[in-house]
Amino acid sequence: MHARCDARGLPLGFVLTPGQTHDVQGFGPLFRMIGERVEAFLADRGYDADAIREQIAAAGVEAVIPAKSNRRNPVPHDPTKYRWRNLVERLFNKLKNWRRVATRYDKTKESYLGFVALASIKLWIPFVHEA
Repeated sequence: MHARCDARGLPLGFVLTPGQTHDVQGFGPLFRMIGERVEAFLADRGYDADAIREQIAAAGVEAVIPAKSNRRNPVPHDPTKYRWRNLVERLFNKLKNWRRVATRYDKTKESYLGFVALASIKLWIPFVHEA
């Protein structure tokens, strides 16, 4: 599962791919979800591909992706901004507090994403009632 979150670590979108699928396959749908202007796209080493970096640059967004260890010419990244990627990891931790989301008991991807949506709504409720 690939996730997109805001600066508060709240979920904005999910893309579900099979477990054996490389991260590159989930990038396209995830990146197209970006509606508003974003300053940087933070991702782990699995997203380190020239095609992904070109697509991010074409959108006018900074790619904060550490280079893979086997890359001939490592692309530098901003380690200070990369620390913010921890928000996505904490989002997955919050979602996995729901046993059904953590273990994926559901047979279909639609029902699984439905329960991910319910867990996401639970995370959003305190922020919706702020105003």
